[in-house]
Amino acid sequence: MTIATLKNIDVRDAVMHQLDWDPAVDASAIGVVAKDGAVTLTGYIDSYAGKLAAERAAKRVRGVRGVANDIEVRLKLDRTDADITADIVRALELHSTIPDTVQAAVHRGYVTLTGQADWMYQKHDAERAVRHIRGVHGVLNYITIAPRVVERDVRHRIVEALHRNANLDARHIKVIVNGDRAILTGSVGTWQQRETAERAAADAPGIRGVDDRIVVEPEMSPAGELDEEIC
Repeated sequence: MTIATLKNIDVRDAVMHQLDWDPAVDASAIGVVAKDGAVTLTGYIDSYAGKLAAERAAKRVRGVRGVANDIEVRLKLDRTDADITADIVRALELHSTIPDTVQAAVHRGYVTLTGQADWMYQKHDAERAVRHIRGVHGVLNYITIAPRVVERDVRHRIVEALHRNANLDARHIKVIVNGDRAILTGSVGTWQQRETAERAAADAPGIRGVDDRIVVEPEMSPAGELDEEIC
C-alpha cells in the first residue's frame, strides 16, 4: 500500500471511531469513505439532527478537510407534514429569541424557514429549534436579517472576539468588512475552529452575512505527519 492509501485508511477509521463514540449519533448504518482529507458519509439514520451530528463528529477528526454528507434520513414511523408543522410552531413559540416574523413551511418532511430577524444568531436559533423535531428530513433557512447600521469599529470588534475565544487559534485569520458582510480568510487547524470563527463574526452588530473562506490545514509535525497525542 502507498503512504496516501494508508493515510486514507487512518482517517476513515478515525472518523468511524468518532461516530461510534458520539452519543448523539447512531452509527450502526453509516458508512465512511476517506480520500485525501475529503470524507463522504453514506448510509441512513433516523433523524435530521443525527445526520448533522454525524457531520460535526467527522469534522472534529484531525486530518479531515471536507465532509460530503450523503446520509439519508429514514424514519422508523412516518409522520405527516401537518404533525411536523404543529411541532415546529410550538418549538418556535417556546424560543423567546426567535421573532414572530419567522415562518415555516413543510413539504414531505423538508422545512423552509422564511421571514426576517434582527440578528444572525436568531436565524441560527430558528434552525436549531426545528431540526431536532421528529420527522424533519432537512432544513432550508431563508430567513433574512433586517438592515442595521454597521458600526465603524465592527472589524476591530470581530478581531477582538476571535482572539478572546479559547477554542480558536485566530493568529492566521484575517477579517475584512465590506458593508454589512464580513469576509474571513486565512487558515485554522480544524473544522471546529473554522465554524467557531464564522459564528463569532456573525454575531457582530450590523453584520448580515459571513463569507467564510478560511482553509482547514491540520497541523503537521516536523516529520510531515499529522500530530498525534500519545497517552
